[in-house]
Amino acid sequence: MIGNSLLRLAEEAATESTTETPAAKVVEKVTEFDWNGLWAKLSELAVSAAWRIVLAFIALIAGKLIIRMIMRMMRKSKLIQKMEDGAEHFLLSFVKIALNILLILSIVGILGVPMSSMVAVLASVGAAIGLALQGALSNFAGGLMILIFHPFRLDDYIEVADNAGTVTDIGVFYTTLKTPDNKNVTVPNGTVMAQAITNFSAHDTRRLELSFTVAYGTDIEKVKAALLETAAAHELVLDDPAPFAKLKAHEDSALRFILRVWVKRGDYWTVNFDLMEQINNRFAADGITIPFPQVDVHMIPEKNKEEKEEKNK
Repeated sequence: MIGNSLLRLAEEAATESTTETPAAKVVEKVTEFDWNGLWAKLSELAVSAAWRIVLAFIALIAGKLIIRMIMRMMRKSKLIQKMEDGAEHFLLSFVKIALNILLILSIVGILGVPMSSMVAVLASVGAAIGLALQGALSNFAGGLMILIFHPFRLDDYIEVADNAGTVTDIGVFYTTLKTPDNKNVTVPNGTVMAQAITNFSAHDTRRLELSFTVAYGTDIEKVKAALLETAAAHELVLDDPAPFAKLKAHEDSALRFILRVWVKRGDYWTVNFDLMEQINNRFAADGITIPFPQVDVHMIPEKNKEEKEEKNK
C-alpha cells in the first residue's frame, strides 16, 4: 500500500513538472517576440512622420510666399486696377481665402491623410457648418449683391440698419462704416441688403430744409423776405434750384415757415449751421418774434352765489 502511494505521488510530480503554467506561456511568448523588428518598424514610421512634418512646414512657408506673390501680382494687374475699390477688395479677399483653403488641403495631403477620407470628412463637416453658418453664407451672398448692384461705394455716406457713416470697407462678409464721431461700425452684408439703404452721396447736390416759428400777427411777406434774402446772400447756397420759403402750418402758439435751399453735398452741414445763426440774427434785426409755447385759460364767472353753494353740495 505504502509503496503504491509513493509511486502515485512520483507520477503526479513528474506530470506537473512537464505541464506549462499560464505565466510560463506568457514569458515564452515575450521572449520569442521579434522586438528588433518592432523597433525597426517604429523607427521607420517615426522617420517618415518627421519627414512629412518637415515637408508640410516647408510647404506652408512656400505656400504663404506664393499666395503673397499672387496677391501682389493681382493688385498690380490692369484688370484689377480698372475695378472700383469695393469690387477690387471683395475679389482679392475671396481669392485669398480660396488660396489658403487650397494650401491647407495640400498640407493635409503631404501629412499622409487619405484624400478620399478627407473629402468625406469635409463633406460632412461642410454640411454641418453650412447649417450652423447660414448667416455667414447670407453675408457672403449680400457681399456679392453689393458688388453687382452697387447700392453704395467706398467713401459714400450711407444710413443702414440704424447706423450712419462713411463706407470705409466692403468685405466678403461685412461692410465697415466710420461714424462722424470717429467710431467704426461693422454691419453684416446680409443685414445691409435686407434693410433699406439711404445713400447721401448718390448725387452731387442735396436739399437742405430748415423750419422756423414766428408769432401770430407777424407779416408773412416780411418773414419770407427775411428767409429768402438771408439764403441768397450765402455764398454756398446754389442759385438753381432757387431758394424756397413758404408758410407751412398754423400751430398752437406760432406760425411755422420752411426754408428749402440746394447745396453741394459737402457743404450741407456748413450751410445748415450758418443759416440757423444768420436767420436768427435777421429776425432779431427785423423785430420778428420767435414765440414761446403758451396756453390761454379762460375763467367762466359763476352766475350767483346760490349756484356755487348748490355745486358744493
